Amino acid sequence: MQDDTDRSAHALAAADALGLAYEVTRHGPVRSLEEAATARGLAPEQVVKTIVVRVSEDDFRFVLVPGGREIAWPRLRALLGVNRLSLPDADTARQRTGYVRGTITPLGSTTAWPVVADSSLMGRVSIGGGAHGVALTVDAAELVRLLAATVADVTDPVER
Repeated sequence: MQDDTDRSAHALAAADALGLAYEVTRHGPVRSLEEAATARGLAPEQVVKTIVVRVSEDDFRFVLVPGGREIAWPRLRALLGVNRLSLPDADTARQRTGYVRGTITPLGSTTAWPVVADSSLMGRVSIGGGAHGVALTVDAAELVRLLAATVADVTDPVER
């Protein structure tokens, strides 16, 4: 398995191959959504998490979830036409994507799965760049288009 630096270069090369315009932000460790947003010079809702969801044994999806939101499981299951979804363990996620949790991105994943983007994703957003402390700021509409993502209302605000 490649180290974080190699994986980051891989994610950037994948973004380039797609023709995705981006700005790279590199920052130190962050412990919260708010810290990540501050480090990237963005609002929390502009920081996008990529969640890997298992549909069946060998069938996964990437779900793009804006900061401050969480997957609305009943709506995601309905969209995908299944009764059950799960999250793979960290080892499975790494084996299938090439990325460790906290760095996962559909950009340059070792497996190109379909992408579901929440409908609240818009404007400038920051998505993981394949390594801790590396992020790409991109236009959400361009990202969705280039990833051929399905756009749907699949998240709810996080209740605090």
